[in-house]
This record gives sequence, C-alpha cells and structure tokens, in this order.
Amino acid sequence: MKKLSFLLTFLVLAVSACRVDGQQRFSLEERETIRRTLEFSQGNAAKVLEVDNLQGEIRVTGYDGRNVEMVVNKTIRAHSQEDMKAAKDRVRLDISDKVDAISIYVDHPGRQRSNRSSTRSNWSYPGYEVSFDFELRVPRQTELHLWTVTDGGIRVEGVVGDFDVSNVTGGIELSGIAGSGRAQTVNGSIDVRFAANPARSSSFKTVNGTIEVRFQRNLSADLRFKSFNGGVYTDFPVSALPTPVNAAQTRNGRFVYRNEFEGARIGNGGPMLEFDGFNGDVRILQAK
Repeated sequence: MKKLSFLLTFLVLAVSACRVDGQQRFSLEERETIRRTLEFSQGNAAKVLEVDNLQGEIRVTGYDGRNVEMVVNKTIRAHSQEDMKAAKDRVRLDISDKVDAISIYVDHPGRQRSNRSSTRSNWSYPGYEVSFDFELRVPRQTELHLWTVTDGGIRVEGVVGDFDVSNVTGGIELSGIAGSGRAQTVNGSIDVRFAANPARSSSFKTVNGTIEVRFQRNLSADLRFKSFNGGVYTDFPVSALPTPVNAAQTRNGRFVYRNEFEGARIGNGGPMLEFDGFNGDVRILQAK
C-alpha cells in the first residue's frame, strides 16, 4: 500500500461540546417503542428521507418496497416527575409523509432544523434528556439526509440513492451504497463501502477519527486529500495531479502556512472525491 505524502499546515476548526451534563445520573427512566409505516407520494419523482435527530443513533436499511418502515426506541430520563412531564410535553417527533420527501424531525426546545451547513441547538439544563434510536427500512433508491448530534452512530446498508450524512459525537458507517454525497462527523470514524462507485463528486470528513473508504476496483476519479495528524494511504495505482505550492506568508511578523489539499488521479480521472482528516489516517482502498 502506498502512502500519499504531502505538505500540511494548520487548519483550525472550533467545535463546541454539545453535552455539558453528560455524566449526570437520573433517577427516573421511561421507555417507549414507536412503530409507523410512512408513505411516499405516488409518482416517479425522486424520493428523499430526512431524519433530523438530536440524541441517539440512526440505522437505515434498504429493501425492495415502497414505504418507510420506522421503529423508534424513545427513552426519557429525568430527575423528578415534574421533569418527566416537561420532557413529554416539550420534546416530540414531527413527521411529514405522503410527500416525495419524508421528514422526521426531533422537535426540542431551543433547537433549529438542521441543514447541509449546520446543526444548531441552544443548550441548557432542563432536568431531563430524551433520546430517540431510529431503525428504518427504506426503498433502495431513496436519497438520504441524516443528522444526529450525540449518543449514537449513523449506519446505512444497502441504499443506492445519494446521501448527506452528518454526526457530531459518533461514527458513520455506510455499506453496500452506490450513490454520491457527503459523510461528515467531528468525533468519530468514517467507514464507507461502495457496491458501485459514485458517479458524482463526494466528500468524507472527520476531525477525530480515521477515514476508510472502499471503492470498486474499476474506480476512475480525481482525489483531494489531507490529514494533519495522520497519513493518507491507498492501494490503487495513482498518478500525480498538479497542485498549488503552499506558499509561506508573513503576518504580524510570523510565518503562516496555508493548509492545502493535495491531489492524485486514479485511472482516467473522473468525479472529485475529497477526504478531509485531522487526527487520524485516511485510507482509500479497493474492495475485496
């Protein structure tokens, strides 16, 4: 396996810890299992599933069907019966279906809906916590938009639609996929296994963790990659791409170096595949 070596400079990424009271102990706990079948609208328009979670894991499996089969394990922990009641009143699932884009949103006080660029919550100590662990079966061609923040990973298997997957304090695992898109987390590893190579630009990014992506052997693509405290490795034959020189600059009497991506080409080139690591190795591998 070859190591793709390159010059690196410092990139500052400020990430706020989202659970100040993560080690607290609650005296009360209630669990509930929610089961629903969600329907897409009729017609041939592209189908999208959006799950915007706050606390808990998301697991999605593709199957040969038309609907989204949802099982949610909901857990409420609280210090008192008053806090338990407040959690039940304030935190709920907001679900929209019978449309082309099914939306499942955890509505929590102080929270805003997530989007491609941000997941925002105004954190306070309410005296309770509510977690939702999702298990979903979706039609294989479904496009996925998945977000969670804490206490769980995101796992997808056998879905061939495009993907936009984001986590904060957990890993991301995608297997048997064939779409294009983005997988990004802060504290966690990214493990992706393509059943068919992406046809369009895709990106994979983490701050603390490894990135390992396995493509089919007939991959033809252009690569952009970097890691600050780790190496970048591949077992694909690669050729060099022209890259800009990391020119030193002087600012306030100090040398400042820009952190640039390096590049390489696999095969005849093709869609741009970007790998952005910080504390961990990046591995771009051939499927076995």
